[in-house]
Amino acid sequence: MTAKLVLVTGASSGIGEATAKRYGAAGAHVLLIARNAERLYGVAHAIREAGGTATAFPLDLAGSEATKEVAARIEAEIGTPDVLINNAGAGRWLPLIETKAEDARAMIDVPYLAAFNLTRAFAPAMIARGTGSLVFVTSPAAYLAWPNASAYIAARRAVAGLAEALQSELKPTGVSVTLVVLGSVETPYWQHNPGSLQNVPEDPPFVRALTADEAAKAIVQGAARKKKFVIKPGIYRALFVLGALFPKTVASQLRRAAKRGRATKP
Repeated sequence: MTAKLVLVTGASSGIGEATAKRYGAAGAHVLLIARNAERLYGVAHAIREAGGTATAFPLDLAGSEATKEVAARIEAEIGTPDVLINNAGAGRWLPLIETKAEDARAMIDVPYLAAFNLTRAFAPAMIARGTGSLVFVTSPAAYLAWPNASAYIAARRAVAGLAEALQSELKPTGVSVTLVVLGSVETPYWQHNPGSLQNVPEDPPFVRALTADEAAKAIVQGAARKKKFVIKPGIYRALFVLGALFPKTVASQLRRAAKRGRATKP
């Protein structure tokens, strides 16, 4: 473990929790950010019980001023992270006419603006020292589109756009930028976002949902290897290429998959 200080957002459950525990087990000091203080302190306690080091910072990342204050506190009291994992995300998969304006704004606040604000807070110090790793976690929605998830898809594309732009912008600085694209993952996400599961397209053939730990492993390895893109399961890479070459055909297949998904999922 070369990364000594790692900040993980959305660390109270699911992918973020699994990622934090992996870094903790590897010897990093893990900084945890999430809204749910009780669960977040529980994750920090579990990391320490396993012999690791963890510090929890309960925070709603939708608040830009509060985010700046916590970032300043982390830098002053602990230091600049070696790795920043922008994982926090929320949002319901709903048709446009069922999505309220405030819900669409909330999906832009987290994940996109949350990732932007934290990255903007820590990037200057990373650039100044010439090292650092920025990781952005998004969904296949960043490159594919299907019905009944318009606001969600827009927010995930914003995250991908930010990461890809920073890959070019920060290339001369020594700060690496990794975009992680994850398919379906077995997490509490669907319970936290009611009404969404029935709008999930049917998975491609031979593809199963990742476990949270499999997703975490992909994130940790991708950051360590300074990879520009991590795509899991790998079949999505082929789908993205097909979508770019044959957009009408792929769009038609996704619409069919969305209909089958709604018909077969609870």
